[in-house]
Order: sequence, then structure tokens, then C-alpha cells
Amino acid sequence: MARIGRCWMAVFGLTLTTAACGSSDVIEEGTEVTPITRAESPDNEFTPVELEARVDNLVAELNKSSLEPMQMVVLLKELSGFFEPITTGANRAMGELEVTGNVLGPTDQSDDPTTSQDLQNQQVKQAVADGAAGIGVSPFDNVNAAAIDEAVANGVHVVTLDSDLAASKRSLFVGTVNKAAGATAANTLLAALPEPPGTVMIHGNVGPEWVDGYDRTQGAVEVLANAGYTPLVTQAVFFGDNETFDVDWMKSQIESADPPVIGFLGLFNISYRCVLAADAAGIPDVPIVAYDFDPKTVDYMRKGRILATHTQRQYYEGYLVPYILYGIKTIGIDATKQILAPLVDEQNRVNIGIDVVPADKIDAYNAFLDSIGSIQ
Repeated sequence: MARIGRCWMAVFGLTLTTAACGSSDVIEEGTEVTPITRAESPDNEFTPVELEARVDNLVAELNKSSLEPMQMVVLLKELSGFFEPITTGANRAMGELEVTGNVLGPTDQSDDPTTSQDLQNQQVKQAVADGAAGIGVSPFDNVNAAAIDEAVANGVHVVTLDSDLAASKRSLFVGTVNKAAGATAANTLLAALPEPPGTVMIHGNVGPEWVDGYDRTQGAVEVLANAGYTPLVTQAVFFGDNETFDVDWMKSQIESADPPVIGFLGLFNISYRCVLAADAAGIPDVPIVAYDFDPKTVDYMRKGRILATHTQRQYYEGYLVPYILYGIKTIGIDATKQILAPLVDEQNRVNIGIDVVPADKIDAYNAFLDSIGSIQ
């Protein structure tokens, strides 16, 4: 049977981004099957070679099977900002697979988190009602687990991305495994630190209530502690008019640290504040390593104040999900996991890794993002 794609639409205030759309729902007998063909991957130092190889292997196995039409949807918290590269990647993959599907997100971000959570639950239910065989979803909270479980009970494969709901019945999670990401960032800083003893300030998350932030922080803490340094975690403050408070608090901790602070590691998009704290405490020459690609972080990298940053692979996060959903439906979950095995951990998480971007590679990294159509 030949593969076809057509558009479908859910309602209740959603922005819709179209993937592959065909002109007909009718498949004629004897129609030749079109093999899946991927867009050529860029030849770049930042191209994730192992990840690309896994997708190639999955496509090769899929092309040996009976390729069938499939309807799927990818549900995101929003379609702009952080999620824009995810949208790009998911749409590209659905186009290559010639599936019926869309990437959906709310048109407005409500200040009430319950509204967003309820809307996502409605989206999941609507996708099931509309006949989707696979759903990719970036869940808001545990309150979305019941809707995911209901979809699975109705025979729909569900893959989470960006944030996980491990307690749900989702098949796999695709994204950054935060403990590993924190460890990678800490290892980048290690290369620039003087020999221990010394305190390394981590601009991270101290409480386990925010699981992703806590896991990332603990991954960094373990690497630094095992290397003989004293990790000092200071809570990153995100909300309100907080930059001055954040910097002043870091300054006070730096001044009381014993042994003295000899390096900084920022683990979120406000990592650039480590530079401000170092200046405020009178230690501007200590090495600083950051996370994410905030314009202020990039500016400090160009000025030589931040040695490197670490960015999430949002494009690949979106790109992998349709392929995984199609793989689960076509060759089964076990065969799909076996092909992806080097990336899959014991918690059924597909770790797409992070990019390490040195300060002297900013332009090269921007060129790579441009080559895959990813804006960060």
C-alpha cells in the first residue's frame, strides 16, 4: 500500500502548523510504495553523528517493511520561542514520512497553568477521537498523565518530548536527559579549572520539586565533587524583577565561600548572571561556563567572559518524534528501541544529548543551526 498524507485539524483555540498534505485519500491497488527518503544531513562539526546514524538505521529498517499511511499529531506547549526548532524538526520528519499530521500548540499562553494543562488534555482526547495512531506530547505536569494513559488504553502510541511523564504509560521520552546534561557541562568547566581544592559556584536548582532543574544540577554536582572540588549551588531566580537580587545573593555566597570560588557553572538560560556576580565579587578572571544560547550569554562569550555554553537540540527533539511514532506502529516498540539502543536508557528515555559550543565557535554553530533551519 502506498503512503499518503493529508491534513486534519483540531479545534478549541489551537495554532496549526501543516506537515505533509496530499490531494487524495484514495489509494489505488498496485500503487508503488515510495521509500522513505530523508533530507541530507549537514556536513558540520556540530552534526550529531550518532543520532543521525540511528535515524538512518531506523529508516533502512522501515523501508524493508510494509509502509502504511499513518495519522499522528505533535502537541507542544507553544510553537514559538524554545519550541520553534521543535516545530521545524517535527514538520520536516512528517513530510519525509508522508504521514497525515500536524504540530499543534495553544494560540495564547495563559497565566493560569491549569488552563494550559486542561487544554492539552483536550488536545490529546481530540487527537484520539480524530483517529490519530500516534501522539507526541510535551506535557505540562502530572495532571496530563491520565489523558496520556487513556490514549494508550485506546491503542494510541504516545511519546513525550521536552519534559517527561515517566509515571504515565508513554512508550518513550525524547529529549535532553538532564542529569547527563549537567555532567557534560561540568566536564566542560573542569578543563578550565585550576587544581583543587576550590569552590565551584553552580547557578542551578536546589529543590527536587522541579525535577529537570534538580537533575541537571545534581549531575554537575557529582562530577565536580568527584574531581575534588567543593560544589556550591545557588538557586537561580527566574520570576519577577530578580536579576539584582540574584546577583547580590551570589555575591554574598562568593564572599563567604571556603575554600574560595575558583569557577562558575550556569545551568539555565540566565547563566550570563554568573559574569555579573563574578564582577560584583571582584573575581572577574575566574572561568565561567554557561548553558543555553541566550543573546546575553552569546555577547559575553564574544567578549571572552564565558568560555563555552551548552545548548539543547530542540530541532532533533522534534525531528525524532514522528520517526519514532512511525517506527512503533510499523515495526513495533521493541524493534524501534533496539535500533535506537545506544540512545535509550533503562527508563525508556531517548537521550538526544546537548551541543557544547566554545566561545570561538559561535559563528560556526550559528551556521549549523541555519543549515537545519533551526532558530535558537
